[in-house]
Amino acid sequence: MPSIFDANYIAKVCHQANKAWCEVNGDNTQKEWDNAEEWQKESARRGVEFKINNPNAGDDAQHNAWMKDKVEAGWVYGEVKDAEAKTHPCIVPFNQLPKFQQAKDKLFCAIVEALNPFDK
Repeated sequence: MPSIFDANYIAKVCHQANKAWCEVNGDNTQKEWDNAEEWQKESARRGVEFKINNPNAGDDAQHNAWMKDKVEAGWVYGEVKDAEAKTHPCIVPFNQLPKFQQAKDKLFCAIVEALNPFDK
């Protein structure tokens, strides 16, 4: 299991890459890591830890783990991402995500694999 510093560093890189990917695809709602809400940072850290602990898990497994965490925290599907209402348009099966969202999940996993200090 990585130290929290490693998980934080990898999570920050993943978050910033996801932010850039979203912006390229017309979604300008992501904040810089330093300005992101704590729930968003924790979600990224949990995603990193899941991928490190499940290195052979497919992209759908990564998404399913994220979705499970969200639902357990009270989030539901909604057409608009709204942290106060706890709605998110990505609370759907992986194969129902828009292609750019599927690619975002794959990018996240690829970054974790590249930076994982325990896989060297």
